Amino acid sequence: MAIYLTKESKVLVQGMTGGEGMKHTRRMLAAGTDIVGGVNPRKAGATVDFDDRAVPVFGSVAEGIQATGADVTVVFVPPAFAKAAVVEAADAGIGLAVVITEGIPVHDSVAFTAYAKRKGTRIIGPNCPGLITPGQSDAGIIPADITKPGRIGLVSKSGTLTYQLMYELRDIGFSTCVGIGGDPVVGTTHIDCLAAFQDDPDTELIVLIGEIGGDAEERAAAYVRDHVTKPVVGYIAGFTAPEGRTMGHAGAIVSGSTGTAQAKKEALEAAGVRVGSTPTETAKLVLARLEEQRSLTHG
Repeated sequence: MAIYLTKESKVLVQGMTGGEGMKHTRRMLAAGTDIVGGVNPRKAGATVDFDDRAVPVFGSVAEGIQATGADVTVVFVPPAFAKAAVVEAADAGIGLAVVITEGIPVHDSVAFTAYAKRKGTRIIGPNCPGLITPGQSDAGIIPADITKPGRIGLVSKSGTLTYQLMYELRDIGFSTCVGIGGDPVVGTTHIDCLAAFQDDPDTELIVLIGEIGGDAEERAAAYVRDHVTKPVVGYIAGFTAPEGRTMGHAGAIVSGSTGTAQAKKEALEAAGVRVGSTPTETAKLVLARLEEQRSLTHG
């Protein structure tokens, strides 16, 4: 089991024939992702050879779905065209759109996330590394070789910290790792992923990575308190960030006491989440929590 992405997922790549699209399509294929086509109206009818796999290019997402049964799209188009690409995918009835592109204007993100929701399309991102179910499928830019399948679910605002925790806990392994993105507006939230991991029988423990800015982690803490029975371990990036300055992601800005790492840590701990002060300490807390769970189960 996994959340959102499995070996059965059939994946289109919007922007596959561009530089980034080509590079990451090759990587996704190597990870076992079933990439069934690219989308580029100017190159419809062509095929692109990736090592031992010839991938067809379709003129639209609708054509790609009709020809292949695709249910996931990964969006690698430039910021100016991202809104149109997502709207096209939602109109075609795609189930999941993974928007890797960074630098998308916030009003575009607001428009396409709301539109996709009305159409029943789940958005991961924008400005995110995507998601991976190790050993099954990889949709985005997450390296596939730094961990293995296991029983930890991971949801993170930060791409780099996603990779670090995956590596630190590689001996345990992960059910699914979701990089939701750090922009002020994202299509899938911490809470969405917490709910999905809570319902996934193969996820034993959840790791939540947040960062300064906004109140997403405080809202996630309230959700954990009220709805999550599985153990949750957290990490918040940005304890040393100066007030009023954007750090890294567009959504990571602190004003007054709102959005500080300390406030988020306290909210999570009040909900029973153990919070590490570094990624390495967070990984140690995960190992300790798993040990406790297993001794309770077998004791």
